[in-house]
Amino acid sequence: MKAYEVAHVDELDRVPAEDFEWRPVRRRFGIESFGTNGYAADAGGRLIEEHNEGSGHEELYVILTGRARFVLDGEEVDAPAGTLVFIPEPTVLREAFAEEDGTTGLAVGGWPDKPFEPSVWEWFFEAYAQPIDEGVATITEALERFAGREPQEAALLYHLACIESRAGRVDDARAHLEQAIERRPNLRERANNDPDVASLVT
Repeated sequence: MKAYEVAHVDELDRVPAEDFEWRPVRRRFGIESFGTNGYAADAGGRLIEEHNEGSGHEELYVILTGRARFVLDGEEVDAPAGTLVFIPEPTVLREAFAEEDGTTGLAVGGWPDKPFEPSVWEWFFEAYAQPIDEGVATITEALERFAGREPQEAALLYHLACIESRAGRVDDARAHLEQAIERRPNLRERANNDPDVASLVT
């Protein structure tokens, strides 16, 4: 590992989502002690998707450029560049929207009472944006890292099945979906309503 690394937010990978870009920060630097990622959107786009922190993370959001509008448990907060929004309570329902083109934000999170570990969403989020073979390789890498750990392994197998199904690799997709449901039976209901894999549920 290098003694230090430097990168501009615009140099980070740009992984497209529905109406924003994910800028992988933790994965770019190989950070293991805390979670951090960048997000970018133009005016009207969703910068941070609506969620609460089921993981229990404390989170700090930093608006780097542009202007954002946060909605925190229904209360709106104006957030021009330079604004810090700290949410120690994981149950707070949060989302943010870009109010100007070129709005970028940084999220930093972790648990106050235990060591950080990365979330599997980073791998499957990236995998969906990659060509099929690269996406499969990305999730395979994550399966090696999280081998024997639930619910991470089941989630990865599920998303691997979705990617394989999109590529027409039906036999592989069915096998991985069955493995995911065996580990987490409640995934069956999700699969039944997921157009990627609904036809593969047995």
